[in-house]
Amino acid sequence: MSAGGNFPLTLRVAGRKVVVVGGGHVATRRALALVEARALVTVVSPIISESLSSAVGRGEIIWLERGYQQSDLDGAWVVQTATASPLIDEQVAVDADARQIWCLKGGDPENATAWAPAVARIGDVMVAVSGGGDAGRASALRDGVAAALQSGDLPMRHRTHHPEGFVALVGGGPGDAGLLTTRGRRLLAEADVVIIDRLAPHGVLQELAQDVEVIDVGKMPDHHPIPQDEINDLLVDRARKGNVVVRLKGGDPYVFGRGGEELIACQEAGVHVEVVPGVTSAIAVAASAGIPVTHRGMSRGFTVLTAHDDIVNVPRSTTHTIVLLMGVSRLRSACSALVEASNDPETPVAIVESGCTPDQRVTVGTLSTIADRADEIGAKPPAVTIIGRVVTLSPAWQATH
Repeated sequence: MSAGGNFPLTLRVAGRKVVVVGGGHVATRRALALVEARALVTVVSPIISESLSSAVGRGEIIWLERGYQQSDLDGAWVVQTATASPLIDEQVAVDADARQIWCLKGGDPENATAWAPAVARIGDVMVAVSGGGDAGRASALRDGVAAALQSGDLPMRHRTHHPEGFVALVGGGPGDAGLLTTRGRRLLAEADVVIIDRLAPHGVLQELAQDVEVIDVGKMPDHHPIPQDEINDLLVDRARKGNVVVRLKGGDPYVFGRGGEELIACQEAGVHVEVVPGVTSAIAVAASAGIPVTHRGMSRGFTVLTAHDDIVNVPRSTTHTIVLLMGVSRLRSACSALVEASNDPETPVAIVESGCTPDQRVTVGTLSTIADRADEIGAKPPAVTIIGRVVTLSPAWQATH
């Protein structure tokens, strides 16, 4: 289809009469799409599909159970004809043209006065692609653009502020930017403000526009330069100014990420907030070292905690895995507490530093030896410690035993 003489538009059909002549596959697809757009849909056909029949039963569509009549177009804004009869389709098109009604002609776009593009909706963005009369080509192009928008590869950011700002608490995953979820990437592509943690994937900041405000509130172990209540205030303040605010956190916001506190602070301030789960390092970092936290015949469950917690209350079982986060500085006392609580001193242990990054390092030992080995190599955070028989499945363990 030549682009000459064509002018693309988006039509507001909500509350307006649209007629669909035909009851088969094409007519069904178009009628249901029009219902979704809140049009007042009338279907004219002696026979209709089961899907259309269900929509009629729900009161979403008016069905005229007969052949087409010229008067069916009375009061219509748009008509779609898809009867599989070229003569009927042509008559509908001629009648519509005489009444200055836009006509989508199924199977014959060259002789239509309008045609529907392949459409995808991503948030409040609508992508509409015309394939020059080739529906398959339009769909393929539509899918490609939609995928790029969903993944954040194309800019989704508003160039004017939202009527109301909002906050997204986004889990950035365990370190590798490739493990950030598609939803997280899309929100970053929309963000006006990014408030980032120390353990979040900082590499994604390079993808942001120059005028996106980036605030680093990164916390070091036992040293919090920006108190949590001030972070909460930042989230609320920036959102109230009409910004899309992404709070980019390492791992998952709800796994020792204080995401619950930030959620409550936003809700109490009347700020809309969304939580986007992330891949938690408790599982992902272990997996990156070749350690499954559960494994048939070895571990039927696992506990995730920090070394700050009362570790002795963890189940004492050879079929249970313990995962310690933020525990390098307290590793010796944690191991000693476990041994004193009657855990086997020879229980395998692995420390995974900088997991899921190019700097990942895995050190293995047992409850009785791992603290000394950690001191010898100068182990430092971020690190995840895995305790249990599953450690023996890791390549690092098998290389030394």
